[in-house]
Amino acid sequence: MLMPESRGSLSEAVFRAMRTGETSGLAEAPPSDTAEDAQVTLWALYEQHYRGFEDVAGELEWDPQLIGVRRGLEQEFERTLRDRMPEVPEPDGFAEKFFDFVADHDGPSLAAHVHRKATEDQVHELLRHRTIYHLKEADHTTWVIPRLSDRVKAAVMELQFDEYGGGDPNLLHAHLFVRGLQDSGLNPEYGAYINEAPLEVLEENNAMSLFGLNRRLRAASLGFLAAFEATSSAPSRLMAQGLKRLGFPESMIEYYTEHVEADAVHEQLAVRTICGALLEEEPELHDDVYFGAFSALDLADRYAERMLTRWAA
Repeated sequence: MLMPESRGSLSEAVFRAMRTGETSGLAEAPPSDTAEDAQVTLWALYEQHYRGFEDVAGELEWDPQLIGVRRGLEQEFERTLRDRMPEVPEPDGFAEKFFDFVADHDGPSLAAHVHRKATEDQVHELLRHRTIYHLKEADHTTWVIPRLSDRVKAAVMELQFDEYGGGDPNLLHAHLFVRGLQDSGLNPEYGAYINEAPLEVLEENNAMSLFGLNRRLRAASLGFLAAFEATSSAPSRLMAQGLKRLGFPESMIEYYTEHVEADAVHEQLAVRTICGALLEEEPELHDDVYFGAFSALDLADRYAERMLTRWAA
């Protein structure tokens, strides 16, 4: 993958420094012009900890100047996410209250739109945007594993084992998505559509990396995971039915049917066993679990609202 296109003065300066290796002047880099400018910069800086870029030297992953820019951006982003937070339930009876919290969050549904009336072009656009996450599905959670106790670590590994295909590279969820993209006539290359990704997609992916790469936010990462899994099974069924209605290839449909059953199991594991065990050991992390969970729900809502509004217009 090559570096994405810049979206403002900050990303232009940072991306130039990443390509050339001349990072010494980044302390005087201009502020971001827009939220998209800030978020695409943060996304590229995080991406160095995943697969990196062909046109950026690997040694720059831990460059102090780039890390300094990243820290400033993620601190601002975390403040934004926390400012959006509502009040959270009391700590007692965690699992039941968590499921109620998720169920009471009534946001717009892209899956319902795909199920009933989306056009083929709209679904293609949706799939292109989803490549930014689905082609590295579950990787952000993997960052958290070394930061957990043995009991919680083992439970996360049980879930991750499914996400990574049970040891079979052909069954990785990311690989299943690649196969569906290929058969749907879309580019399956990692990062191919980053320049199309709107602000909301960048924010959603950056939140996953923010939580996964910062040990102090490990509970937020697991809360994000739990909310994501708890809201995946039913929408995956609607997606599969909508794709079938539109005549999409079976491989793309199978990607979503795989998640109908898997995520119904994963939601119980993520909420009761993973987050439940974490909070038994570290009850002071209760609010951060909900911080991650609300962020997952809210960021998905923001993307859905953007797309449904645009498609309606």
